[in-house]
Parts: sequence; C-alpha cells; structure tokens
Amino acid sequence: MARQDVLAPVALGAVALALWQGVSAAVPDRILPAPTDLAARLVLEVRDGGLLGYAGATLAESLLGALLGLLVAVPLGYLIAHSPVASAALGPYLAASQAIPAVALAPLLVLWFGYGLLPIALLCALLVFFPILVNTTLGLRTLDPDIIGAARVDGAGRWRLLTHIEGPLALPSVLAGVRNGFVLSVTGAVVGEFVMGGDGLGLLLSVYRDRADTAGMFTTLIALAALAVGFFLFVRALERRVRWW
Repeated sequence: MARQDVLAPVALGAVALALWQGVSAAVPDRILPAPTDLAARLVLEVRDGGLLGYAGATLAESLLGALLGLLVAVPLGYLIAHSPVASAALGPYLAASQAIPAVALAPLLVLWFGYGLLPIALLCALLVFFPILVNTTLGLRTLDPDIIGAARVDGAGRWRLLTHIEGPLALPSVLAGVRNGFVLSVTGAVVGEFVMGGDGLGLLLSVYRDRADTAGMFTTLIALAALAVGFFLFVRALERRVRWW
C-alpha cells in the first residue's frame, strides 16, 4: 500500500473533524454533537449498549446478500458478454429494473418470504447485483481479441479459455464491481431493517430516531460507515493482489 493511500484519507479526515468540532461549538448538541462527545458515546455504546452485536447482525445480512448477488451477477455477465442474443433479450429488462427503487420491493419480499434474514439478504442482493453485472460484462467485452484468438488457435476450449485467459484478465474489472456492490449491500441491509424488521443497526437507528437521540443516531451511522469502509478496504486489498499476480 502506497504511503499516500494512508496519509491522504487521514489528513482529509483530520480536517473534516476539525471543521466539525468548530461548527458543533456554535450549534446545540441536539442538532450536531461534537466529535469528542460522539467518541465518548461510541465507547459507551460498544461497552454497554451492544453496538457490536447490532453491527454483527447487519454484517451477516449484508454479506449474505452480497454473496447471493455475486453468484447470480457473474455468470449472467459472462452470458451477456458472450451471447448477442442474451444481451439483446435481457438488456432492456435489466435497465428497466434499475428504475424500481429497492425499498419499493421490500413489501413484496415480506409477502413472499416473511420477516427475518432471508428477505433482507435478498434486498441486499438486488442492490449488489447490477454493479457487479455491469463490470463483469464490461471486463469480458474489452479483452484484447488478439489474445483470445491466439488462445483459440492453440486449442483452448471454452472452459480453459475462461479459467486461464478471460477470468484472470477480467478479474480486476469484476472486483471493481464487487467493491461497489459490497458497499451498497450495507445500505440494503439498513433499508431492509427499516421495512422488514431485524436485529441490526437499522433497528437501532430507528430506536434512536424515535427517541430524538441525535448522538445515538450519529454513533449508529459511524458504525454503518465502518462496515462499508471495511468492505471497501477488503476488496481493494484483493484488487492489489490480483494486479500483482
């Protein structure tokens, strides 16, 4: 990891916190709590409030949904990239599906699957699906045709071509879609908990909203941001290893 990859976000975060601290001194705590107060509240929530338990539930929902979306999006992206008929047939419907807000599908998921982990994970999968699909299709379609042609001349079949040529070369693009999709899965988990119930951070955020507890809402949002950043950094680390390989 380059030094600037660490120093740049740390420096920007320090500036943002300093500005936040200055602004919070001029407004009531119920509007914008100070970062120092939130740090104390965050420690209290982790120690006594069970914040890690709520975060673990949201992590399980978002991770399961992200994996479900990944398992569907990658094979379908391969099919669309290699079949003009499939691309022409599925393209309009996939585009139309993005016009439907995910939250609008939540009541249907409840009707079909009830409450609990499964419908929330499916909602996450719907959010994860499209970025991974687009990047998989793009990564496969933009491969150098001369490399593909040379492999076929050497006798590479479809499976060997996928595992030795197409897969490794398209993997950076696929992982870029995975990175964006996995971050979105956290949003899907929270939306799902708002609509379908659950035991995660979305539930905790609703409780603090009803209590008008601004500091509690901020600590919950910080935990959600930490989950999203964790997903982002994990996939970025995979991308670096893929580039080296």
